[in-house]
Amino acid sequence: MTRQLPRRARRSAIAGAAALAVVAGVAGAAPVAGAATTAEPTAPQLNLIAASTSVTLDRWEGEPGVYMDLGTYVTVEGGPLEFRVKRAADYKTPVVAQQIIHKGGTTRVKTLPKGMVTDFSGLQGFLQVTYTDAAGKTVLTTDESFCPNNASGRIRPDAPATSKYPESCPTNPFTLGSVWGVENGWATNTSRQYDGKPVDLAAGEYTAKVSVAKRYRDLFGMPDKPQTVKVTVREIKDDGGGAGLAPSARKGAAASGHSGHAMSGQAASGHSMSGHSMGAGSPAAAPSAAHGGHHDGRGADAPTPPELPHVLKNGGKAVSRSAAPGDGTGRTDGSRIKPGLKAAKARPTGRASVPDVPKPDLRALPAWDIAITDGEDGDIAGKDYLAFSANVWNAGPAPLVVDGFRSPGKDLMDAYQYFYDADGKQVGYSPSGTMEWDARVGHEHWHFTDFASYRLLSADQSEIVRSGKEAFCLANTDAIDYTVENANWAPYNTDLSTACGVQNSISVREVLDVGSGDTYTQYRPGQSFDVTDLANGTYYIQVIANPEHRLHETDLSNNVALRKVVLSGEPGARTVTVPPHHLVTTP
Repeated sequence: MTRQLPRRARRSAIAGAAALAVVAGVAGAAPVAGAATTAEPTAPQLNLIAASTSVTLDRWEGEPGVYMDLGTYVTVEGGPLEFRVKRAADYKTPVVAQQIIHKGGTTRVKTLPKGMVTDFSGLQGFLQVTYTDAAGKTVLTTDESFCPNNASGRIRPDAPATSKYPESCPTNPFTLGSVWGVENGWATNTSRQYDGKPVDLAAGEYTAKVSVAKRYRDLFGMPDKPQTVKVTVREIKDDGGGAGLAPSARKGAAASGHSGHAMSGQAASGHSMSGHSMGAGSPAAAPSAAHGGHHDGRGADAPTPPELPHVLKNGGKAVSRSAAPGDGTGRTDGSRIKPGLKAAKARPTGRASVPDVPKPDLRALPAWDIAITDGEDGDIAGKDYLAFSANVWNAGPAPLVVDGFRSPGKDLMDAYQYFYDADGKQVGYSPSGTMEWDARVGHEHWHFTDFASYRLLSADQSEIVRSGKEAFCLANTDAIDYTVENANWAPYNTDLSTACGVQNSISVREVLDVGSGDTYTQYRPGQSFDVTDLANGTYYIQVIANPEHRLHETDLSNNVALRKVVLSGEPGARTVTVPPHHLVTTP
C-alpha cells in the first residue's frame, strides 16, 4: 500500500537551484568574520536575507491554502550554528535547548531561555511575517518557527563542501534528543513548506514583510533588517497533468519531484525527504512522491553518506574524538568506522563469539497514532480494530548490523549479528535467527524475524491480544536521539528500498544506526488488535524490543514500553481515548 504525499510536495519549489544561486550571489560577497582573539569562543553571526525580491506561488484547486516559500534564508558566518535539544527519557520534564558554540578547539554552551524551544520542530516564533494586499491593507500576520536543519546550501566557495548536520527536525512525538545545525558559510531556508501549515491567501498580489523576532535578534546579535518580498498567488486547476502551468513550469515541476525508490519485484517505497541540500550549494531535494507501504517513516532523513559528528558530548562537556582512545566495556572513543552498506560476500566463518566491545541498545517507545479502524483488505468486515504506530530505536553506542544469507531455493535466510571494534574491523558474530521473504503486496522484501512484539494488555497488565507482526525490514525512519554517543546524523538506509532486498537476493544487510529508530504503523491484518468484543475500560498497548533476546545488547532492561488506552462505545462503533503520557499529549 502506497500513500501519496500532498500535491504541494510533488510539485515543490520549481526553482530551488536558482534560489540558492541567488543566495550565494547576495551573501557570498559579505566578508568572513575574523578569528576570535578572546579565550572564549564567539557566537557565529546570523543574518536574514531574501534570495529574490519576488516569488510566484501556486494555490492548487482543492488545497486549503498556499504553502509558502518566500525564499528567505538565515546565513551563518564565523563558525557553525549548532544546537543540542534534549528531554528526559521519562517525558516528565520540558525540552531544553542549548547552543553549542565552537571556535578552534574551544567550546562554549549557552542554554536558550524558556519558551524559545518547546518541542523538536525548531525555534518557536522565530519569524514574524506580515502580508499586505495591493491596496496596502494588512490581510494576515503569522508567527513561524525555524528549523535550522531545513533546506540549505553553501553561500561561498570556501565553505565546507558538505554538511555534517541532520537533515530535518524530528516529528516523532517521543523524540528524546535532536541536533540542529548550519555549517559556517552556509544558508538555510526559513520556510517550512513541506511540514508547515498552508496560508489562506486568495489569488492576487501581496507584499510579505519578513522579520526575525526581537528576542531572537537580541539572543543571536542579529541586525534588525526585515526582508520584503513581492508575492503573486495564482490559482491552478488540477486536471491530473499539471494543467494551468506554463510549459516551462510543468517541466520544472516534473524534474524537481523525487520519485519513490522502486526495485525489481518490490513495491515503490521511497521515503519523505526533508528538503535538505545533498551537496555543495545543490538545490533542495523535493519530497518523495511515494511512501513505504507499512512504514510510517516520519522524521526520516534523506539517504546521504554517513558521517560522524566531530565533537561528542559527555555529561554536558564537549570532548574531542581523540579523548580516551580505544573501546572498553560499554564505551567507545567515537572513532568507529561505520560498517559497509552491503552484506558480506559469504557467511561468517570460524567460531561464533560475542566479544567485549560496544553493542547496540534497543529501546521501545510508547505507541502513538492510536485509533479505531474498520480494518484493511483482509480484515473481517464489521469488526473494530485498534491501530497504532510503534518504534524501536537504537541508543548505541554501536549500530545494530544484521546480515542474512540464503540457501539456494529457500525463502528463509540465516541471520547473523556482527560486532566491530573502534576501527570498524569485524571482531565477532553471533547467529540471530532468520530472515523471511514476505511476498504480500505492500511488503515484498526480506523481514528479520523476532525484532519486536506488540501486545494488548488488560488493566492489570496481563496479556489479552498479541499482534501477529514480529518480522521487520529494518530502516532508520526516525531520528529519536541524535545526542547519544556515536549517533549517526546521516544514516543511509532510511527507507525500505535501501536495505530490504528483492525476491532473488542471495544476501541482505539490515542496519539500525545509533540514534535512529524504526517506525511501523500497525494497521494491516494480524497487526492491529481486534477489540470488537472486548469490554469497555482501560487497556495498555505494550511494545517489546528484541522479545526473544536473539540480539545481543548493552542493556535488556529498557526493552518494554506501555501506553494506556481507554475503550468505549458499542461493537461496530468502538471509540478509544488516549490519556497523555506525562508531557506527551499526542494520542
